[in-house]
Amino acid sequence: MKDYHISKHNSFYTIGLNYKKADAEVRGKFSLDENAIERILEQAKLIGLDGLLVTSTCNRTELHGFAQHPYQLIKLLCDNTHGTVEEFQEVAYVYKNNDSINHLFRMGTGLDSQILGDFEIISQLRQSFNRSKKQQIANPFLERLCNSVIQASKRIKNETDISSGATSVAFASVQYIINNIPDISEKNILLFGTGKIGRNTCENLIKHTKNSHITLINRTKDKAERIAGKFNLVVKNYGDLQTEIRNTDVLIVATGAHSPTISKELIYTKKPLLILDLSIPKNVSDNVTDLENVTVIHLDHLSQMTDDTLEKRKESVPQAEAIIEEVKDEFIKWLETRKFAPVIKALKKKLKTMKDEELDFQSKKLVDFNSVQADIISERIIQKITKQFANHLKDTEIDSDTSLELIQRVFQLELETK
Repeated sequence: MKDYHISKHNSFYTIGLNYKKADAEVRGKFSLDENAIERILEQAKLIGLDGLLVTSTCNRTELHGFAQHPYQLIKLLCDNTHGTVEEFQEVAYVYKNNDSINHLFRMGTGLDSQILGDFEIISQLRQSFNRSKKQQIANPFLERLCNSVIQASKRIKNETDISSGATSVAFASVQYIINNIPDISEKNILLFGTGKIGRNTCENLIKHTKNSHITLINRTKDKAERIAGKFNLVVKNYGDLQTEIRNTDVLIVATGAHSPTISKELIYTKKPLLILDLSIPKNVSDNVTDLENVTVIHLDHLSQMTDDTLEKRKESVPQAEAIIEEVKDEFIKWLETRKFAPVIKALKKKLKTMKDEELDFQSKKLVDFNSVQADIISERIIQKITKQFANHLKDTEIDSDTSLELIQRVFQLELETK
């Protein structure tokens, strides 16, 4: 990337881990909350990084940024999570330059999601960029790349069937409940946690189960009440959690806490209880599975579900990939223009110097010389000349590197360096 004059660092890297090699427990060690992400961005600026995106979801944690070496990014991640470098290396991936760009396109358009076509990641990517921009660690490359990925995502969603039907983990969890709990419309359902996944699950439950026996509990009660009011549901206090678990048939846990919120000691039930843990890291203790009549299903299991809808979505993958290539080509063309921008800038500066010298000479030589009019005409000529050179360099038929070298030599240009 050094030829594109975007960053003082030579390469653009993606370092991270996802559901493909890292199970829920390992992903939990490397998950990042808002405060941890803010710390990473601050620390990145302190060590001289000038472009960084951080994304952390239930399925992946990734850092995308410019660095001298990927270990700079790996260390930032490990220093701000419970995971070690050794654990990271066992399950990690590192992409560089074009491979990193390709990965970001596939990730942001749902082709690399645990459930194919899950478009929730694009809003998280947009949020990541806005956070980096606010922290002043987002450069033009990152802005253009994120906008291109968002554009590709919109086109894939609108022009293909890859998003047909519901595609989220929330929908998969409701599908599982419907398929495994008889007479679900008559069962008691308890939703613990009303974050984004919790809200989406709640909406899917109401839509697909026709169940009116849904109770919400959240540590912050007013947050649960806002959602309950929308759907006319019951809200209980956090202190009532144990009692409500005893009365429920299905417990959905989506608290997003960094340690288990449901333990063996909370559960006393003589009837079958299905627990769905939709959190990363796990919010249901492993020892809960020791209890009789209790079944615990984790997010990873739900994400592996394949049905006719998912199989149909796979048919749209080639069309989605073609859209990605089209949008990515536009991005690469823009990137190529960055390569010769310093030369065009230096050429314009050199021509203006020549113009100023000539106008100064003519103004002293001619009594009735119109310097204002001459300056306007000269500026227009300079614009036309530099535009002609820029169009020449954009031509895919020519060797731009050779042309750049020739222009620099002919005009004896001095390029600005960072």
